[in-house]
Amino acid sequence: MKILIVEDEPSLREIMQRALIQERYVVEAVGTFSEADAKIAGYSYDCILLDIMLPDGNGLKLLERIKELRKRENVIIISARDSLEDKVLGLEQGADDYLPKPFHTAELKARIKSVLRRGRSGGELVLSQGNVSLEPESRRVTIDGKDLPLLKKEFDILFYFMQRPNHLVDKSVLAEAVWGDHADQADSFHFVYSQMKNLRHKLIEARATVEIKAIYGFGYKLVSSES
Repeated sequence: MKILIVEDEPSLREIMQRALIQERYVVEAVGTFSEADAKIAGYSYDCILLDIMLPDGNGLKLLERIKELRKRENVIIISARDSLEDKVLGLEQGADDYLPKPFHTAELKARIKSVLRRGRSGGELVLSQGNVSLEPESRRVTIDGKDLPLLKKEFDILFYFMQRPNHLVDKSVLAEAVWGDHADQADSFHFVYSQMKNLRHKLIEARATVEIKAIYGFGYKLVSSES
């Protein structure tokens, strides 16, 4: 899961970033409207934590930008401006939640998990494909009810594909989603190939009824291995 923090206060931005990295999210952070605009235009995120008051623009304008680009990012507005007008306007423009400052990091984490569940995982606590089940919050994977131990990046890759069954994923898009912004610009994707090879081997060894199939020249796709 990849998160973008848009917060102009350096100390709060660092606290948020550290807390979310501890939760094993891939985290990017910026402090200005222009930096956030460039990130949103060039990359994709599972959730954006958006401050309204930025030194070079109004964060609500970024909500309009997301809509213009037809992106599906979950957005949580985080602002000291706790007025009803700001909250209503933000939600009307497409924000998924509103968290006023000051807040505890535990509440921030809970809000993120909540909007992510309502988003791509369809509100489900467990994702299932074939005989494979994945629990995002506990980071547990089972096949026919038996635990499948995975390394962090192996889990992140599988989670990404479990949300997109039968969807062709380019290796550069996968690199960006799992390793962070600019990973898609790497000279080679050996780090992707290595983790993918290990994950695919583990799925086969555990007799999973799904596989991450390599589509030569294009990328990968999670498909049923029974068909």
